[in-house]
Amino acid sequence: MKRFFRYYYIRFIRLRGEPDAIARGVAIGIFIGITPIIPLHTGMVLLFAMLFKASKIGALLASMAASNPLTFFFQYYFSWRIGNWLTPYNLSWERIRRTLDILLSDASFTEMIKAISGLSWEAIIVMILGGIVLALPFSVGSYFLSLHFFTALKRRKARKQSKDLHL
Repeated sequence: MKRFFRYYYIRFIRLRGEPDAIARGVAIGIFIGITPIIPLHTGMVLLFAMLFKASKIGALLASMAASNPLTFFFQYYFSWRIGNWLTPYNLSWERIRRTLDILLSDASFTEMIKAISGLSWEAIIVMILGGIVLALPFSVGSYFLSLHFFTALKRRKARKQSKDLHL
């Protein structure tokens, strides 16, 4: 677990660009990574990063950090609970579990899309709406935390560079 966090920490501190663009990328990556649309994450992350002029690498890294085998269950579970609470629909956990089994297997992209489309529109609405509501506070929080982090990192690098020039 320690290696996992260290790996992503090193990848993040090596990102280049303006702190605001990187922070937007991180927020987009966290938002998309938390939503229950696994086979579409990478494409959506890149699309939204381009639309919002955000760091594409920062968005991809944040998405991978947010959406991993340690977090899938919790993301889908809370998306389901929130979506069932917010909508008039009642999606059973058994239907979600069957779809998740396919998504987390070695299924092809086509089989994954088929599994998702096999759910009713009500189920898709429950999961997507629940995922959006779940992702929003994490995304907003990650923007401000990463903006602070990357601004401080940029200042530290500038001070070190200035100090090195004076030596």
